[in-house]
Amino acid sequence: MIRPYERADAEALWARKRDFELSLATGTGGDAKEDAYRGKLDADYRERYLAWVERCVEEEPRTVQVAEADGGLAGYVFVLPESLAYVWDAAVLNEIYVADERRGTGVADDLMDAALDVARGQDLPLDRVVLDVDPDNGRAAAFYERRGFEPWGELVARDL
Repeated sequence: MIRPYERADAEALWARKRDFELSLATGTGGDAKEDAYRGKLDADYRERYLAWVERCVEEEPRTVQVAEADGGLAGYVFVLPESLAYVWDAAVLNEIYVADERRGTGVADDLMDAALDVARGQDLPLDRVVLDVDPDNGRAAAFYERRGFEPWGELVARDL
């Protein structure tokens, strides 16, 4: 079942967020990336992340939605609020994550459908949804391609 995030979900969401971050760290980018991602997942980051989730949900209640299964949180999707649409002139799918044990069960498709529904309801400069995916994350890239996503530029980054 997909439903909007509630404050009572905070601990379960944080557990899945950690899983998401650690999957990015260990699945792509080598030891330096893994060390950087592991290093940020401290109590301060947790507090700041959950506070940001609360601000986003206050602005747009369906911006974070969760998938419930077997009495727990099987995954989540996070579409940035409409007020941030001008970052990319589009809806931004910030995060989507499904627990390992629930992959291949349709949960990711249900979460993506929920995300697209939220995005369609936003007043956007361009009618599109964007996300970034690590090119080393073949499973995610295949999922997005299957869902109709196509390359649109390339994100680059540098340390501050």
